[in-house]
Amino acid sequence: MAGLDSPAQLESPRSALARTRHRLVVERRAGRLQTALGRRPALSAVPDILAPDLGVVFCGINPGFVSAAAGAHFANPRNDFWRLLHDAGFTARVLAPEEQFETLKFGIGLTNAAARTTRGSGDLRRSDFVGSAERLSALAEELRPRWLAFVGKEAYRGTFGERSELGEQERQLGETRLFVLPSTSPANAAVPYAERLRWFRTLRESIG
Repeated sequence: MAGLDSPAQLESPRSALARTRHRLVVERRAGRLQTALGRRPALSAVPDILAPDLGVVFCGINPGFVSAAAGAHFANPRNDFWRLLHDAGFTARVLAPEEQFETLKFGIGLTNAAARTTRGSGDLRRSDFVGSAERLSALAEELRPRWLAFVGKEAYRGTFGERSELGEQERQLGETRLFVLPSTSPANAAVPYAERLRWFRTLRESIG
């Protein structure tokens, strides 16, 4: 254990001031964003994994029963999200859903377009997406991720009320660019893994 006079215990006044200013900026942004997050029609069973200045925030459509029970994003073992994330080069290894906060170390955030837990996305109602576009706009303004990537066309459609093709979108939220990926859900198993991986890699290359 380090002693009181060890280098680990010492910090210059300038470093301490810089660290305090950074913490205050983060807390201020988080406070303003929380106002927008409060517009959700219901509390989510899974937490938002967010921080300022991330490379990308992945936006799923809503928590399924398995994710809600685990309190973790994409927790269904048949969901390919975590494997695709690694195979596309976003993470150094395949993360387990319970390690979801580790994504921040890789410049990655996680959220959902709708908060209500359902058996499948087909059970969602239009009202579940009320305020979603405004909340994501506030997220983009306050936290400034370079990209917001929707995991599935329906997550984008539910948010903005319009259809999309896969890939980068013309719409932006401030300086945050938008990308639509194929769904990683087992319900989308008809789309080959290699095809889904191609889109994940395209996003990864776009981030640089």
